[in-house]
Amino acid sequence: MRVAVVSMDTVATRDAPAVRRTRRVAAGLAAAGHDVHWLCAQWWGGEIEHFEQDGIEYHAVTERPSSGRFRSKLPFVLRRVDPDVVHAVSVPPGHATTAKTTAAMLRVPVVLDWWERDPDRGSGRQYRKAATRADRVIAPSETVRTAVREHGASDVNARVIPESIDMDLVRSADADDRFDMVWGRDLDGDANVGEFLLALAELRDRDWTAAIVGDGPARDDAERMAADLRIDDRVRFLGDLDEAAFVPVLKGSHVFAQTATYEPFATGLLWALACGCVGIVEYQAGSSAHELVEGLDRGRLVTSPQELADEIVACGSLPEWETNDGFAGFDHDEVRSEWVECYEDAIEGHGWL
Repeated sequence: MRVAVVSMDTVATRDAPAVRRTRRVAAGLAAAGHDVHWLCAQWWGGEIEHFEQDGIEYHAVTERPSSGRFRSKLPFVLRRVDPDVVHAVSVPPGHATTAKTTAAMLRVPVVLDWWERDPDRGSGRQYRKAATRADRVIAPSETVRTAVREHGASDVNARVIPESIDMDLVRSADADDRFDMVWGRDLDGDANVGEFLLALAELRDRDWTAAIVGDGPARDDAERMAADLRIDDRVRFLGDLDEAAFVPVLKGSHVFAQTATYEPFATGLLWALACGCVGIVEYQAGSSAHELVEGLDRGRLVTSPQELADEIVACGSLPEWETNDGFAGFDHDEVRSEWVECYEDAIEGHGWL
């Protein structure tokens, strides 16, 4: 299948969660043998208009990120690529609507990948136009899908395709048993890691060790808070870890805590659950994390640091696992198949128009 990815940004120009998701999807499709073309702002040197890297053919629509100029030049490059399906990101929304106009002339469908629950870089009217015109709108969670529907996408055209993990890595990795509990996420303004630290402080008279995985502008404050709470001798800040280093830490731990106030998809929590951790989620209106643990034997929902501390104690009676095959459906291959099925469904449905 020939897929045109329309995203002005790549991780080289804007390293954000939504762009990283696009990169993972594109790389997975290319690895499976699909013909993937990424239409973007040029992020490489020289006068080469397009080149291939890791199976993805990158096409320079503009010399640098410029939303208006990208939109004006996009139709020419998209027609030249001549795809079977267009995979467009929702930010900025005008790029998706321009892609749809061109795709209509090419008689191919547009699948819109909508990562953010509350996206910026565009007006509500622009997002509504993007949501209603796309042939399919894909969200990473039901929480985001609800927001997409509020922007006008229909129940029929909006569906969920989650993030994915490497179950082979989960099964094969050794366990690093230095820690009893783990918290893992970017330490940014939405991290809310203080809730986890407050819960640990409630348990300072018990025997435990904890790891905080991730880095960002909130790290210094979190380290000071741990010291102020007199638990810094048992809390290790590990910084950013790649998957190969993160998985052993999860496999050796018993509890993973999720407290972020905003999370379109809780990828760290998914890895932890697959690694056998008990997932304890502090419910937040802006986070989809609760979706992964609702109805799960090894999952808990709480609403405060005190409840989080209580559940950490209560979960001590559960057996320790290093793998949970109940999450095999989130494996990279399985989720990639969902994307391909979505494209094929969109192509078939488009053919009836």
